[in-house]
Amino acid sequence: MSAPPARSHDESPAAEPRRALLLDLDGVLFDTRVVMCKAWQVVQERHDVDVPFEEYLRHVGRPFPDIMRQLGLREVELLHATYDEASIKWADLAPPFPGIEAALHAFTRDGWSLGVVTAKPLNRAAPLLERLDCLFGTVRTPGSERGKPAPDALLLALVELGVDPAQAVYVGDMAVDQEAALRAGMRYVHAGWGYGAPTTPFPVVVETPTRLVQIGRNLRAPAASSAPPWSVR
Repeated sequence: MSAPPARSHDESPAAEPRRALLLDLDGVLFDTRVVMCKAWQVVQERHDVDVPFEEYLRHVGRPFPDIMRQLGLREVELLHATYDEASIKWADLAPPFPGIEAALHAFTRDGWSLGVVTAKPLNRAAPLLERLDCLFGTVRTPGSERGKPAPDALLLALVELGVDPAQAVYVGDMAVDQEAALRAGMRYVHAGWGYGAPTTPFPVVVETPTRLVQIGRNLRAPAASSAPPWSVR
């Protein structure tokens, strides 16, 4: 009798499941606050908008048209065009957060796939991401799918990476990010260096990208488990 065929590494029962780290862009990868503030000032001046920047910032994470509806503003396409133009003009003022690039490299070395899910349009997101020496397996920007807090973009990113939601983490900095991750069945980690505060159920909050790496390395239980999902030493 011939011996059974040898299992490939991927077929081994002990094979490590594929994992994915998805990240928001604004407030997580890049500090774009000054750019957003300058762009909003242009919108205010050019279109006689009296909504303060802090009110706009409170809704960041949603697609721009959704934010405008939240703020009760009309002529959305015109406002968006102005905001885009100014954002591109001032984009060089947005640095990556200290330590984030090293953290991404650490996740890659640990075998994680990387992806970005952002409400920033591709024409503004791509030039920023090109400044990071990192390989992203997927970059999801606003398209035909529903924007956050709907889970669509997160789930589509995982389909592209071939990773189950139970083996994925989304790093965001706004409540809308947290809701999207929850609805996608993913773990959520809140970037404490970003612009917003988490909401209930309160997630793990990390204050530095270095701490994020430690969290990833101590990942234990699946997202649906009743056991504590993180073991951090």
